[in-house]
Amino acid sequence: MHSMGLVHRDLKLENILVNEYTRELKIIDFGFATTCQEGHKLNLFCGTPCYMDPDLVRQKDYSGQGVDVWALGVILYLLVTGGVPFWGETEK
Repeated sequence: MHSMGLVHRDLKLENILVNEYTRELKIIDFGFATTCQEGHKLNLFCGTPCYMDPDLVRQKDYSGQGVDVWALGVILYLLVTGGVPFWGETEK
């Protein structure tokens, strides 16, 4: 996906489907997806708060690929521990 210049920007456990027979993964919900070449920055604030890259939370320009990789790390943490690594009462 990234090699084709596409970033998802809302990767979360709910957007990953698993075929129970073949164990293939499918990523769904490309509503926030956009094109972004590596090295370029994006600035649209979007995504799900507990999966957001720190630059995105601070509303700074961010790497599209970086926010996807950050979200994958949060997903891995969630699968291993059963909870998200960062949680707050409000989005702030």
